[in-house]
Amino acid sequence: MKRVILPVLVILLSLVLVIPVAVRADSGIVVSGSSAQVNFPAEITFSITAASDASITNIRLHYSVERTSFVQVTAEAYVNFTPAKSVDAQWVWDMRRSGGLPPGADVVYWWTITDAAGNKIETESSLVHIEDERYDWKTIQQGQVTLYWYEGDDSFAEELMAAAQDALVRLAANTGAELEKPAKMYIYAHQEDLLGAMIYPQEWTGGVAFSQFGIIAIGIGTTESQLEWGKRTIAHELTHLVIHQLTENPYNYLPTWLDEGLAMSSEGELELSFVIALSWAEANNSYISVRSLCSPFSAYIEQTMLAYAESYKIVAYLIKEYGSEKMLELLNTFKQGSGYDEALMKVYGFDMDELNSLWLSE
Repeated sequence: MKRVILPVLVILLSLVLVIPVAVRADSGIVVSGSSAQVNFPAEITFSITAASDASITNIRLHYSVERTSFVQVTAEAYVNFTPAKSVDAQWVWDMRRSGGLPPGADVVYWWTITDAAGNKIETESSLVHIEDERYDWKTIQQGQVTLYWYEGDDSFAEELMAAAQDALVRLAANTGAELEKPAKMYIYAHQEDLLGAMIYPQEWTGGVAFSQFGIIAIGIGTTESQLEWGKRTIAHELTHLVIHQLTENPYNYLPTWLDEGLAMSSEGELELSFVIALSWAEANNSYISVRSLCSPFSAYIEQTMLAYAESYKIVAYLIKEYGSEKMLELLNTFKQGSGYDEALMKVYGFDMDELNSLWLSE
């Protein structure tokens, strides 16, 4: 779930990572320099300086983003340059076309160079660590969670870290699910700062989980109201990250009602606005079916509020009636790539239509 706040001001940063290189092959090809200039969050410019006894005719950049995946994907870019015995060439990865990377992400890259004599070399790989250097980040760590922040005192960060740890405890109690890999939380002091770290963000975004990276980014101010909102948002987004780690598979996604319902449950008691949405649905007999809640939620705010509220109630029903062990079994069944009805039938003995009747009649 992404949270709502205010408009956007995008500020870009230029960070140059220069990797000293002196690679020589028996062929006579020499790579004397390689660098990656990060203009966060919009682009990375990869540059190389090379020379050879014969004209260099082909340069290719290979790069791979470090994230959880069932298939290791390596991208390859052909670099445009004028063939010569000595060349300075570059290639720009425009993330405004491909989608951006979060702060804290890593990119591995290397080069393949060929000359007119048919000689070819491949450089050693280098690492580009992506950070939002607009801010002077401070860090605290507890367990597998590291929190980064730049505005507010230590007690501000400690209170947010406590909320993260409490959320992990609630999630473990409700489902048995625990954080399997390290998690990073970037706390932006203002929502516009957060939006400035993203490519074409929706203007209402207040927090987002980059689950494949184990990274969360949230805009949280230091006022009391912002702090309380931030604690709930941390619980919500951290739950998405944990559940993704537990259930990721190459075959299927979780039904949206389960993913969002667990995240809502980790926040604590249902907020008043969601309670009102449920009361309205009951009065008008206009609940959304469990089967419909498997898909992404509506863009209309009233329907979205109801979808989140129902997801909370459906998950609460399953945990209350059947316990955390069954919920963990359900999550592990989904990890195997099971279909939605099949997973429910295997664990609980009913499908989504019957679940719809059961939670409504509670």
